[in-house]
Amino acid sequence: MDNKKKEKSEGEKLAEKLLSDKKNGGLRLSEEKLKKADKFCEGYKSFLNTAKTEREAVIEAVAQAEKAGFKPYEKGKKYDAGDKFYFVNRGKAIILTVMGKDGLEKGIRLAAAHIDSPRLDLKQNPLYEDKELCLFKTHYYGGIKKYQWTTIPLSLQLHFHRHQVLQTLL
Repeated sequence: MDNKKKEKSEGEKLAEKLLSDKKNGGLRLSEEKLKKADKFCEGYKSFLNTAKTEREAVIEAVAQAEKAGFKPYEKGKKYDAGDKFYFVNRGKAIILTVMGKDGLEKGIRLAAAHIDSPRLDLKQNPLYEDKELCLFKTHYYGGIKKYQWTTIPLSLQLHFHRHQVLQTLL
């Protein structure tokens, strides 16, 4: 009877070959790869702690890009193959570019992402009173759920435009 328990049926052998192993990915990694992944995650966590809003993410992305040799885009400048430059759009988006060797007629490689910072924005005329409380009308972005604002730590970050110049108060 013990031999039967140790021997696998043809179906069990086939299942091992065909079906996926539901083991956690971290358990499949070697120690070296696990340390490399942890190191990457620490850097990513540091980025997330530094860049809580899209504007802060752009500031941090610029700092990291400049460390990697990127320069600000200069309108009208002719760029050569391998040149690295970036363009910041209204302080809320960044484009990083590495010039290729071949012209556009041979195509481009494009990787794109957006900054999705969970936040609450005040509406145009946000202030109102209800039941003797002063309240704000808000709109939420970045995947934040209505119930989350009471369960996660939030910070107050003010950004306002005045005479076409962005002012930031923290």
